[in-house]
Amino acid sequence: MSILTVAIVGRPNVGKSTIFNRLVGDKISIVEDISGVTRDRIYAQGEWLDKPFNVIDTGGIELSDQPFMTQIKYQAEIAIDEADVIVCLTSVREGVTEADEYVARLLHKSKKPVVLAVNKADNPEQRNEVYEFYSLGLGEPFPISGSHGLGLGDLLEEIFRKCPRSEEHAEDNQKIRFSFIGRPNVGKSSLVNAILGEERVIVSDVAGTTRDAIDTEFTDNDGNIFQMIDTAGIRKRGKVYESTEKYSVLRAMRAIDRSDVVLMVLNAQEGIQEQDKKVAGYAHEAGKGVIIVVNKWDAIEKDTHTMKKFEEDIRGHFLYLSYAPIIFVSAKTKQRLNQLPALIKTVSENQNLRISSSLLNDILLDAVATNPTPTDKGKRLKIYYLTQVSIKPPTFVVFVNDKELMHFSYERFLENQLRKTFEFEGTPIRLITRERT
Repeated sequence: MSILTVAIVGRPNVGKSTIFNRLVGDKISIVEDISGVTRDRIYAQGEWLDKPFNVIDTGGIELSDQPFMTQIKYQAEIAIDEADVIVCLTSVREGVTEADEYVARLLHKSKKPVVLAVNKADNPEQRNEVYEFYSLGLGEPFPISGSHGLGLGDLLEEIFRKCPRSEEHAEDNQKIRFSFIGRPNVGKSSLVNAILGEERVIVSDVAGTTRDAIDTEFTDNDGNIFQMIDTAGIRKRGKVYESTEKYSVLRAMRAIDRSDVVLMVLNAQEGIQEQDKKVAGYAHEAGKGVIIVVNKWDAIEKDTHTMKKFEEDIRGHFLYLSYAPIIFVSAKTKQRLNQLPALIKTVSENQNLRISSSLLNDILLDAVATNPTPTDKGKRLKIYYLTQVSIKPPTFVVFVNDKELMHFSYERFLENQLRKTFEFEGTPIRLITRERT
């Protein structure tokens, strides 16, 4: 399923960031107690009536040394380039301004669906003053209030009406979708070309050459159909100078959303850098299957312990990816590349693994017998039932007497028991604690 992407665009000081935070709710402030997992506020994901959607906040893109209209144009161009639906945000307090008209002209040329929102309509009198915004030619203006959260339901309904989520075709379900992610210049495009055996993607030593996610399909010798997505490199935020690099980060995130399996590419010559951990965190948080691919292995001077030491280094830095297999390859010599399709297929199958409740509860009984549940202030955790509720990633709900008694360490113990019993290589698993009512 494709996730709808919504961009908020408009002149400065109309409340874009406030509306952005309203649409994504508290999702943007979620933190995991796993080191190395971060969120970069390029975009965030919201949900409305069980429908997920991505939101781009163009308000943060400022070129302070550029003319006023140039700033607005950059914001509009990003929205036009990346969004499925654009929210043109204005403010009722200032009425229709020259800058609003400029943005409207840019959006008219885009041919993208546009929803016109008039912010700061905090009271009934102001909500009655939105009619002058019809002059922008963007259709019905929707009065909203970012500070009070008014009118957002109507706005979201119109957004989804203009561009409902597109379902994948049934035949596409047979494809295994995977993408390469990583810092610029780690060799992602070279790996694509080496796997395909032909030059299907531009390859260059210049970091950030690949601007777009380019889908390529191929079939392996066993008849498995793969859809390969080559993504732009994710550059450290402090070094993203040009607006097209900002596009590249967003495209990589969207490619992760569309993938079943993500191949995290490291450069063997450069070793592990802090940004590698942040990039991998995107895929982990999205619940995707993950394979760590160490490229340019042919360029490393090796002894009998080199690979083992490198693997230990990876495990030490990527504690939250302990489930991810590691493969050392070379796009230049094609070393071990023939092993990738089978490994991707295995990880995809593990992402789709379903386990019966009866078997899960047999494992649960054995686990509790081996390691009794913890107690707190004389009260012991009781675990009643364990069941699987979804796949991609495999997600389990454990019913207990008091979820406050479920300590993080015991949750990890149960997860490890599941991994010991079943083949979950390459996929995260989620364990949700619920109180039985």
